[in-house]
Amino acid sequence: MVSITINKVYCKGCAICLSVCPKKVFVSSKKRNNYGSNMPEAQNTGACLVCGMCERLCPDGAINVEKTAEKEDAAIVAEKKDTAIVTEKEGAANEA
Repeated sequence: MVSITINKVYCKGCAICLSVCPKKVFVSSKKRNNYGSNMPEAQNTGACLVCGMCERLCPDGAINVEKTAEKEDAAIVAEKKDTAIVTEKEGAANEA
């Protein structure tokens, strides 16, 4: 999974991100930025390769791309947290 944010304050609507994205994640939206131009919108984030081309080539640094944990990874993290909680409880029970 990926999280793509576009900062409305910095985006000038140049549409470079639309042309450099290999998976065409961005589309032109009806949202206006602070300059009055149409902003891009990350619509098809599921297809994103997290290559960072849009982020690197944005002349205004308005795009932020972050890879987020997959559902399986989140389940493993939750399982580790549960294990840690159980271990803490067992340790407290042994001390009493």
